[in-house]
Amino acid sequence: MQVEVDQPRCVASGQCVLMAPDVFDQDDDGIVELLSERPAAEQYEGVREAAAICPAAAIRLTED
Repeated sequence: MQVEVDQPRCVASGQCVLMAPDVFDQDDDGIVELLSERPAAEQYEGVREAAAICPAAAIRLTED
């Protein structure tokens, strides 16, 4: 899996950080920061959930 984030679309809800804290973080303004473009398999479920619940649809996933 490859993860991409569209920071300009981010609305700083922080849901991604709650679902996958090892993959996503937030800067001082609450905007998403990607910690891992290629998360480990055990993180896939949280990353998929984060992408699904992102209110701004700022997370894109590409499945390998």
